[in-house]
Amino acid sequence: MLIDFFFTLRSAKLPVTIPEYLSLLEALKTGVIGPSVDEFYQLSRMTLVKTEAHFDRFDKAFGAYFKGVESLADFTKDIPLEWLRKNLERNLTPEEKALIEKIGWDEMMKRLKQLFEEQKERHEGGNKYIGTGGTSPFGAYGYNPQGIRVGQDKSRNRSAVKVWDAREFRDYDDSIELGTRNIKVALRRLRRFAREGAAEELDLDDTIHSTAANAGMLDIRMVPERHNNVKVVLLMDVGGTMDDHIQRVEELFSAAKSEFKHLDFYYFHNCVYDHVWKNNRRRTSERLATWDLIRKYNKDYKLVFVGDATMSPYEILQAGGSVEFNNEEPGAEWLQRLTHAFPKFVWINPEPPGVWSYRQSISIIQEIIGAQRMFPLSLGGLESAMRLLSK
Repeated sequence: MLIDFFFTLRSAKLPVTIPEYLSLLEALKTGVIGPSVDEFYQLSRMTLVKTEAHFDRFDKAFGAYFKGVESLADFTKDIPLEWLRKNLERNLTPEEKALIEKIGWDEMMKRLKQLFEEQKERHEGGNKYIGTGGTSPFGAYGYNPQGIRVGQDKSRNRSAVKVWDAREFRDYDDSIELGTRNIKVALRRLRRFAREGAAEELDLDDTIHSTAANAGMLDIRMVPERHNNVKVVLLMDVGGTMDDHIQRVEELFSAAKSEFKHLDFYYFHNCVYDHVWKNNRRRTSERLATWDLIRKYNKDYKLVFVGDATMSPYEILQAGGSVEFNNEEPGAEWLQRLTHAFPKFVWINPEPPGVWSYRQSISIIQEIIGAQRMFPLSLGGLESAMRLLSK
């Protein structure tokens, strides 16, 4: 049975390996869990899934494979739909709910199978058979503190013991747009640790070695904390079409500030020209010349553009094409200078990749910087971008 489960996960594009599968079998052999599908779900996910980005994909594959087990709690395929038609919803007082007898899971499952064999007609408003609007543990639109929901389109009392495919980790799918917490996970792929500051962290290996060399007399050795020493310059497009992406760019900015100790950021509008600015409210009075930015930071810095690259092609290719001022040189010249000054660079685009080929300006920028350097603002896109920067 579990061999087919393994291949089901592989078919779902989960990177499950044979050693991990053997670890799962070994854990089952040693009896670390009881005869529970819930416990097996937790054990198999812990053993077979390497990253939380794959949790949702695993949940869907697990649910699809164990449909046979699910049928112990959901006979809707075989129960006539007429039995489950919603004519009323049972709403009880707290006192009435307290009177409903609680039964154990094993007994409840045994009773459900028995009823499935015995019941021949629709049941509504009662306390025994599979039906609707009652206090029976089996059915829909009623109430039981340990009920099994059958055929109900959504939860009412949130008290069912088993509701399959809850999928609590949908936000971690590596193909979706993401929040600050998940952005941090993606940015951590770009790491280069160095120890800086006062010696405040225990060096366990050196302490053991020094203690042994000191005839067993404890010799504690401390070292400075490790910090991510990667240096990043972040250039962010603001205004215009970027207003549609404010929340996600703010989340990216927040995550980057917490992950990178050496981070400097500047703003531009649509395309980079001969100046950038630090404070968007003072964009016309407090500017930094782009040449000064190039001179200020050396090649140790990684350059990250954040923008939708959506504008008139003239704004990239023509002198004077900027919508804000009369630029003497086209934006394409400045993009080439920046990417030459910072060989390790990427462009993060909050627009979905499906529309990129329909935007002429995106195609032009991809041609200037290299199509392989532009990534979507998703968990998978950010991880790929950080992987490229770390090479």
